[in-house]
Amino acid sequence: MSKGVTFMGWDDVPHLSAEAKADLLQSYSPHERDARTKGIPQLGSGAIYPVPESEIVCKPFDIPAYWPRGYGMDVGWNKTAAIWGAHDRDADVVYLYSEHYRGNAEPSIHAEAIRARGEWAHGVIDPASRSRGQRDGEQLLASYIELGLHLATADNGRESGLLEVWQRLSTGRLRVFDNLQNWLMEYRLYRRDDKGAVVKERDHLMDATRYLVVSGIANFTLDPQYLTRLGHKVGGVISDYNPISDEAFAA
Repeated sequence: MSKGVTFMGWDDVPHLSAEAKADLLQSYSPHERDARTKGIPQLGSGAIYPVPESEIVCKPFDIPAYWPRGYGMDVGWNKTAAIWGAHDRDADVVYLYSEHYRGNAEPSIHAEAIRARGEWAHGVIDPASRSRGQRDGEQLLASYIELGLHLATADNGRESGLLEVWQRLSTGRLRVFDNLQNWLMEYRLYRRDDKGAVVKERDHLMDATRYLVVSGIANFTLDPQYLTRLGHKVGGVISDYNPISDEAFAA
């Protein structure tokens, strides 16, 4: 008995319209595209975010006070990392503007550095922090909350999160300040191996960015000093603030 293998792409499926193909293409990760559109088997190696730095990097600028901010955090003894983002809600663009990147330090050291960027900011953290200790078995999430950080656990769905970050990068809705050298170093190295698995090396800020994009944006907050100027009660997430209202311009 003989066997044969036939490769088929979506050009061989006449019921798919050009519009349907465009929509489907946006839902596929870069390493899936040839396999899903052309029927070409792929091992999936290579850059996870194949978007040129020139398309995502920008010069630092003064972030408007009415842009809410927050951070994503990845923890570990060898390296603890946090990345801060500010959301231009008019254009739906998130700008990564500050980073924390340090290893071999106690939670109190990391917490102090994070609070220095704004004690009011809310962050999302690796959900494994609920049960993982850096050195002596303490629950890191509880430790960081006791140290004054406003934290919630992030959704850790890796592939769905990678797709969401890539969609923002590829559509210009995730930008990064060019002085975030640790973030850029990890971005250049972030890749899949020849079996399609994410290479888990020097990816702490990449993980923190995924947490921020997937779970953090909805919890971004405004600087309480700015809210006080507008007469808002301080302490909650302001999700219905209109930056082009008469009230905002008066401030």
